[in-house]
Amino acid sequence: MTGRRLIGVAAALVALCVAAATTPAASADGGRPGGDWPMWQGNALGWRHNAAERRITPQNVSALELKWAFAYPKEAGTPRSQPAVVGDTVYFGSPDGKLYARDAVTGAARWEFDLTTVGEGGTQVQDGPAVARGKVYFGDVRGYFYAVDQRTGRLAWSRRLDDTVSAIVTSSPLVFGDRVYVGVSSGENILGKDHACCTFRGHLDAMDADTGRPVWRFHTTPEPRQDGTWPNGTPRYAPSGAGVWSSPAIDPLTRTIYVGTGQNYTGSAGHYDSVLALNADTGRPRWTRRMTDVDTWRLECSLPTPEDREYCPNLPDGTALDFDLGASPNLFRAGGRTLLGIGQKAGVYHVLDARTGQIVWQRQLSKPMPGGGLSGVQWGSSFDGERLYVATYMANPGTLFALDPATGHLLWEVPNPADGCSTGVAARYPQVCRLGHGPAVTTTPGLVWEGSMDGKMRAYSASDGRVLWAYDTMQDVQGVNGLPGRGGAVSGGGGAVVAHGMLYVQSGYFFTPYPNPNGHVLLAFGLK
Repeated sequence: MTGRRLIGVAAALVALCVAAATTPAASADGGRPGGDWPMWQGNALGWRHNAAERRITPQNVSALELKWAFAYPKEAGTPRSQPAVVGDTVYFGSPDGKLYARDAVTGAARWEFDLTTVGEGGTQVQDGPAVARGKVYFGDVRGYFYAVDQRTGRLAWSRRLDDTVSAIVTSSPLVFGDRVYVGVSSGENILGKDHACCTFRGHLDAMDADTGRPVWRFHTTPEPRQDGTWPNGTPRYAPSGAGVWSSPAIDPLTRTIYVGTGQNYTGSAGHYDSVLALNADTGRPRWTRRMTDVDTWRLECSLPTPEDREYCPNLPDGTALDFDLGASPNLFRAGGRTLLGIGQKAGVYHVLDARTGQIVWQRQLSKPMPGGGLSGVQWGSSFDGERLYVATYMANPGTLFALDPATGHLLWEVPNPADGCSTGVAARYPQVCRLGHGPAVTTTPGLVWEGSMDGKMRAYSASDGRVLWAYDTMQDVQGVNGLPGRGGAVSGGGGAVVAHGMLYVQSGYFFTPYPNPNGHVLLAFGLK
């Protein structure tokens, strides 16, 4: 298939997907250049590509400058909620338990929603919101899910998707037609030895987008049962885990929803480290494919003492791996068929036949780290109609790759710039700084956007990987909300959002804890 025909087929798929998934309120751009970014992956096919963004180009990207910043309270922690942009408004969640709507160009306040008005206790928003059907959809770290009015921020409905201890929503919702799809995961496997680990079962839920009524739920593991005790006498339950950490993608032609899962917490059963292809209407599997033979991991698997290792029964045989499929999938056409690509924390990017689940090609992009999969692909990759773009995390150094979608052939690779830890504010903290990419990759025509653990946000040339623009986010700024702020490592859990000639970046990430006298920040950039 020629490159021109490949792009044409892919564009047709996108057009169909957008027509089916959006409403006039969600898709109008007021005639401004550049399209909306209404959901975590940009579109329902999972491309993380804004083809309508024509204002920022490879020729003028060097003129980007900071337009405004939003600073979070210092005590709130680090942000992870990737923004959504629809029309003239940007929507984003906060570690202080609020969902904000702000003017996309100036940062002026539109409204805010306080999550603590639902349920009990403090909370955070870690997923990125989705905007559709006149509502904004998002979840929190207590397992609650919300829909609020897009214009006013008033609560339309809420549901607690899981009341298991430490159940969390990091999976950003996908809205397609009249349904919203979201996954649920959990931090139960890091609660420590005194916890009766573990009873959580990962799941993907489908709900009515207007009412929140449950439509179906797909559990990733069988129901856990007590399986003896741990060395300190606390009950042991198995199997458990296989959380759904990431946002799904959907094929609008076959109505198949695709998503990846994480590792088992206890036992070895179910759809752990798997790619799921589910009927979007019923939740029944069309196919599933496990990408790791055995993977059972909890916090004690990464701790050094002999006592801790007694709580990690898979450690002696080398199957305590932490090889989640936490990255979101990409659905595209190549070689005359529809393919599904997805990165894994094992450092492999897999491409499967979307209809059958058979492996088409795989490429090892980094070697796994001892005790966990943090060197690999964390949150997501991008497809721009011609190339796949994939980044690795703590791979010493993390590297950005451009791959041929049909074959996996390497087109170019660019390591995290070697001076990332010796320039800017990161140079003050050599014991903290590392060269790697936590965020998901984003693309616009001619540009690849990726942030780093060194605190720099960079724009690369899509054609050859040259760095065309860089900005050190670890600078003191005054937030439009009146608080002082400073960035840190560019936040994982999401990536850059580019829409209507603006770039939005969350900065500050708890896995790379730079000292910071202020709160962390959302930064908004535009052309001079």
